[in-house]
Amino acid sequence: MVTGYAWLDYLNESLPDLFRVIDLTGVFLNGIIGGRIARQKHFDFVGFAVLAIMSALGGGIVRDVMLQAGPPVALTDPYYLVTALSGALIAFLWKLDSKWSVRMIIFADGVVLGTWAATGAIKTLSLGFGVMPALMLGVMTAVGGGMIRDVSSGSVPMVFGGNNLYATPAFVASLITIGFFYLELPMLGMLVATIVGSSFTVLAHWRKWRLPTNPEWTLDLRNFKSRARWGN
Repeated sequence: MVTGYAWLDYLNESLPDLFRVIDLTGVFLNGIIGGRIARQKHFDFVGFAVLAIMSALGGGIVRDVMLQAGPPVALTDPYYLVTALSGALIAFLWKLDSKWSVRMIIFADGVVLGTWAATGAIKTLSLGFGVMPALMLGVMTAVGGGMIRDVSSGSVPMVFGGNNLYATPAFVASLITIGFFYLELPMLGMLVATIVGSSFTVLAHWRKWRLPTNPEWTLDLRNFKSRARWGN
């Protein structure tokens, strides 16, 4: 029986395996998402593979290159490339455009988003960087692959606006992770960030939450300057 503060040690020992499973699940799902876009663009299998790899591994590769902490994990761990290509193959063979399959992909991708944001933030902090770089690379880990994928396929990145919230849940998950990191509870922080990030993402898709776009009006300072000059 786990009693007292021993449950924290239990979390530290057991959660990394869980996050490993979620991480590879995210690679697989983003491989499918990249493959679905390649199908929409009528690409051949090379296009499927490239978009799957970019979608699944691009954010982590960019993060590791920016941190300069050795070769990117996606290149040193063979499971990543194999899993991403497996997702591409699934999308190549099946359309996966039914209502339930799309919903399952959105839900699972939301779970992964929180985990990837937390992973990026923790890795950045562990290397001695501050809060702002951790926030930036936490979000980059979660959404960077999708941005690279969209640009490569000739589309405007979905994270730039006009779509349901995605970067915002990643930012919140990264912020939660940072707080728990400074409380010396990194594994618990990853768990909380995964739950909050996934719930936020799924709820945003369900409720169709979006950030406001650029308004048509603009701030005009000419009247303000005129009033200030004449004391009105």
